[in-house]
Amino acid sequence: MIIDTHAHYDDEAFDKDREKLLDSMQNRGIEYIVNVGASIASCKTTVGLTRRFPNVYGALGVHPDEVASLTDEDFDWLKHAIYKPKIVAVGEIGLDYHWMTFPKEQQQEVFRKQMKLAQRVGKPVAIHSREAMEDTLKILKKFPDVKGIFHCYPGSVETAKEVIDNYYLGIGGVLTFKNAKKLVEVVENIPLDKLIIETDCPYMAPTPYRGKRNE
Repeated sequence: MIIDTHAHYDDEAFDKDREKLLDSMQNRGIEYIVNVGASIASCKTTVGLTRRFPNVYGALGVHPDEVASLTDEDFDWLKHAIYKPKIVAVGEIGLDYHWMTFPKEQQQEVFRKQMKLAQRVGKPVAIHSREAMEDTLKILKKFPDVKGIFHCYPGSVETAKEVIDNYYLGIGGVLTFKNAKKLVEVVENIPLDKLIIETDCPYMAPTPYRGKRNE
């Protein structure tokens, strides 16, 4: 059985053939898909996909690039929606210091807020961390009871060994990129049962399909 643990089939890249693709997945060996929210809007479309397709489950959360869109009203919706059928995790949440779309403090506040939600409801998290590992780890350590997946794992072998008691490492198309030496080292040194398959589709297509729509 193959499970895609992190996908974005609500993305507009699939508007023309979403239904055909998702209906065909089980025939292609993909038994289940976890569609992951990144904004309140995509969380709502994710809920819709879980209702329409029996093989699609969902994670609901606000990505660090979308924190400005999280109003008090939206967070109230999220707190209730996380209990909906087939919603299995809180995510995609975390920190992203690459583009610095929003200040670090604002990102950290929303990250902590969503970690508290995961802790309260007893669900795992999907963690996004880009160029922010030190601050990500500081926040995760404040929630030792929360477990989950480090989406598109970006860290070192040493950091991986530090987090694998609570977190699986999400491995996708990046592993095939020429500049993925650090990730290759992680995969070679971390037990296989701590690695999780994910596509992050429509992004992160593996070589030789890099730059094309992933699925």
